Amino acid sequence: MARSHFTLAALATSAVDGLDIAGATPIGSPGGDFDAALLTGRDGRHWIVRVPRSESAEAAQSADLVALRALSAGVRARLPFAVTTFAGQAPAGDTRAVVYEFVYGAKAELASLDHDLATSIGEAIAAIHALPTSFVADSGLPSRTGIEAARDAAKLFERAIATRVVPAVLQQRWERAIGDPTLWQFAPAVVNGALEAESFLASDGVVTGLLGWQSLHVGDPAVDLHWLLRAPGDGIAETAFGAYARVRGSVDRQLTERARLLNELELAKWLLHGTATKSTEIVDDAVELMSGLVDTISQNDTASIRRPESTLDVDEVEELLSRTATAR
Repeated sequence: MARSHFTLAALATSAVDGLDIAGATPIGSPGGDFDAALLTGRDGRHWIVRVPRSESAEAAQSADLVALRALSAGVRARLPFAVTTFAGQAPAGDTRAVVYEFVYGAKAELASLDHDLATSIGEAIAAIHALPTSFVADSGLPSRTGIEAARDAAKLFERAIATRVVPAVLQQRWERAIGDPTLWQFAPAVVNGALEAESFLASDGVVTGLLGWQSLHVGDPAVDLHWLLRAPGDGIAETAFGAYARVRGSVDRQLTERARLLNELELAKWLLHGTATKSTEIVDDAVELMSGLVDTISQNDTASIRRPESTLDVDEVEELLSRTATAR
């Protein structure tokens, strides 16, 4: 049974010493992962209180708290947007209520991204990737190399193929890309790991905050960018990638190609989710989406994810090695 915003407000006062609440408003969807409320203090400050509704939501909340603690004041000062701060917690039945400082801004929507916001999102992601990797390692958070990223993709591919419903065109396309070692030549960077349009808070076309840090790790920068390729607006993805490249540079010449591969492999993940949950509806939807991708590939004559011009020259290799060293 969902907890009311009044109950959540009472839990928040137990979690944060001296919190004097003047008002509370329920937020989120009734069927979401959390019971949540927006709180207004008598001093005018705003807070969010959330209680997970499932074990998976509780695990995500715990991982998010670990990441928020890793994001020290010095690290946050390098980011051009706000990151919420943990304020306190209190027992709530078999789980816990967690209170955070409120971050202002409206959630972005993929369908309505414009070029101004796409530019700001590209710059925001670049700022995350420019953070020193050492703080992630010092916090005990995961690190993934290019070789490990390729292995992960290969394992996902093999599991999807085992379902016997992946079209032959996609099998060949994905196998060729995953097996190309040059595709995985990148300097591991700090990545959020769970970005989507709704992760970003914005105002007047500028990113003001970023929510959801539960998958923070060091790894493939393309993990944070591939979702942009699904933006329906004309040239939106190109705008975001261009803004990212202006901040980060263009030494990762296969970034767009890896992002394209990871974006397409989301269909494989959706298929496997359907088989794991024994949902014929999800499996049928995944098969339909893969068929649509095959049609798109045929119409655009893009049989390969990779571009032919892919070899790094000496200067680019030196820049790649330098970036890896200075990011630590």
